[in-house]
Amino acid sequence: MKIIDCHCHIYPDKIAPKAVESIRKFYDIPMKCSGTTEELLTQGKKYGVEKMLVHSTATRGDQVVGINNFLISELEKHPEFIGYGTLHPDFSDNEGELNRLIENGIKGIKFHPDFCEIDVLTKGMYDIYEMIEGKLGIMFHVGDDRHPYSQPEKIKKILHDFPNLSVIGAHMGGYTAWEESYNILCGENMYFDTSSSLAFISTDLAEKIIRKHGVEKILFATDYPMWYLKDEIEMFMKIPLTDDEREKIFHKNAEYLLDL
Repeated sequence: MKIIDCHCHIYPDKIAPKAVESIRKFYDIPMKCSGTTEELLTQGKKYGVEKMLVHSTATRGDQVVGINNFLISELEKHPEFIGYGTLHPDFSDNEGELNRLIENGIKGIKFHPDFCEIDVLTKGMYDIYEMIEGKLGIMFHVGDDRHPYSQPEKIKKILHDFPNLSVIGAHMGGYTAWEESYNILCGENMYFDTSSSLAFISTDLAEKIIRKHGVEKILFATDYPMWYLKDEIEMFMKIPLTDDEREKIFHKNAEYLLDL
């Protein structure tokens, strides 16, 4: 079955070890992979992944241009990649950078509010949503019961304030906040991806979330470099779904959302 992996972090080879170590420390979870482009492509080729949504997040305004330059260059070299760029409330020219990203084929913006320590409801973030709405998609890291920045109820407010914003809620709508996601976000006008969820929740809860939210709004995703692609596929296949439902989640929903 064709696969599109909708959540992959990549880094330049020189900084990948440091970046992956930062993720390990933040989550206190051993990292399975290196975070390099070469390894991601090798895994994808081995297991039939045809496209990968790649991104990296600026934690400071002065990182925005450099990260976006790297992503744009990787998209030019690798047709397998779909890019989500980065913006930051402290960056001096988000509008100009947004236009540059659009001109270079970037499909959306990724935000990790917990890494950035920026609440998703701040004015600076709202200015970015207003700028993006109707132009590019947006992916939020959602949840994490250790931090208050991106809880499901805050994402719900954004969805209602910006009804034309195309949103992916990573981690089944709420990392370590899956019950809140089920109660608060399921059924809302957004997509969920499966990244960094299937290793922690039961297949019963995964199926409940998928059924309540709607199969047509779920995207298969690994959260590379945190997990092996093979393991994520195997865990996903344990969820009791039909072949047609699996096909939607593995690639058809992403093809529709990303206009592939």
